[in-house]
Amino acid sequence: MTSVVSSPPRTIRIGSRKSQLALVQTYWVQEQLQKSFPDITFEVHTMSTQGDKILDVALAKIGDKGLFTKELEVGMLNQEIDFAVHSLKDLPTNLPEGLTLAAITERENPADALVVHEKHKDKQIDTLPEGAVIGTSSLRRLAQLRHHFPHFTFKDVRGNLITRLAKLDAGEYDALILAAAGLERLEMSDRVHQIIPKEISLHAVGQGALGIECRADDSELLTLLKAIEHPATRDRCLAERSFLCSLEGGCQVPIGVNTEVSGENLTLTGIVASVDGQKIVKDTVTGIANNAEALGKELAELLRQQGATEILSEIFAVIQRGS
Repeated sequence: MTSVVSSPPRTIRIGSRKSQLALVQTYWVQEQLQKSFPDITFEVHTMSTQGDKILDVALAKIGDKGLFTKELEVGMLNQEIDFAVHSLKDLPTNLPEGLTLAAITERENPADALVVHEKHKDKQIDTLPEGAVIGTSSLRRLAQLRHHFPHFTFKDVRGNLITRLAKLDAGEYDALILAAAGLERLEMSDRVHQIIPKEISLHAVGQGALGIECRADDSELLTLLKAIEHPATRDRCLAERSFLCSLEGGCQVPIGVNTEVSGENLTLTGIVASVDGQKIVKDTVTGIANNAEALGKELAELLRQQGATEILSEIFAVIQRGS
């Protein structure tokens, strides 16, 4: 009788940034996978990315080709880690050869949130005083808010979430615009003073969802990771990423989106705005959710016809000059 020798259970190494929010997100993914596959060991390995190290320069001026992802991607390609957990909004639409977007988790609230200094607790975004100092490091938020509220003063704010909130509380800003999902994941929902209506600010591509990236040839891991995928969120985010990619826009340009799924249909709204908020093109498409990426391309073409390419060209020129 031939004996069968079983191979030892695989240990899977998860890559994460070192920030508090990144680790909360990564440990959640680890927990979900451990529940589904108790015989497999999932280990978390942390790395610092370029975006974590350069905290005194506006994000748009650094460039966004893997600003928060490159080091993790190198780790995967070098077999140091097996997959990485990203905030999907930070993951470029064009991934390095050999890597793939393996899964997208269920989305938290993708909207932007207003967080105010104590002295403005009785205010909403449309009742903050003229000249109020609003902190944001996002060109997308900046452009849309300047369009609606040209009387505010906008100031860049960098650092992790805790650092930014400390600067707000110290009086350096009257209010911050942050992702609601990050505050929720850090159990700081009490700091959300107002959810910014989508009529004022469309959210970032992929905001509120986690993207799991791994080596494209790791078929075993690709199958495992499907256990934490959320199909409706994947459809929404693939439409958004296709829209962004088709416009050749990066994470740090003023491109906003909103997606809604109703039955088999997906509605995608997109906006491209100049940084000063003076030029805006916006439109909406609806189609079958299974055709998400084609919908993104369709919307991009509609906005190109309305002048999106010219707006983005002007923005890229300014960024390249380092202005």
